[in-house]
Amino acid sequence: MAPDYIGRFTGPPHQLQGLENLKQLFIVGREGVPDWHENIENIIAEGDKVWVRTNTGTNTGEFFGLAPTGKKITTYAVDIYRIVNGKIVEGWSLSDRSLLLKQLDIVEYTERGKKLYPEDVK
Repeated sequence: MAPDYIGRFTGPPHQLQGLENLKQLFIVGREGVPDWHENIENIIAEGDKVWVRTNTGTNTGEFFGLAPTGKKITTYAVDIYRIVNGKIVEGWSLSDRSLLLKQLDIVEYTERGKKLYPEDVK
């Protein structure tokens, strides 16, 4: 990763710059979901960009200020990285934050949502 790496995300933080800030983001994430696993489903590379992944883990620690739930989570993301001289200089992470919040029981589907997504309602 380049020292001046810039990351952009669909959820907080929406943007960060520098390796130390990225490291802190990973520390907070690992504290909340220590068994976090990223699985590469597909890799698509074109020009100076690469696209990747799916994530799984169990929320057993505080997660971005939220108490642990003990719940298993699966999120889907597309990460796009711009690479210059063999280093990642910029990244975009697009993920389904609403699915994550639902799995952690932070949000509930409305009656309409339960009809639209019955497979997600347990």
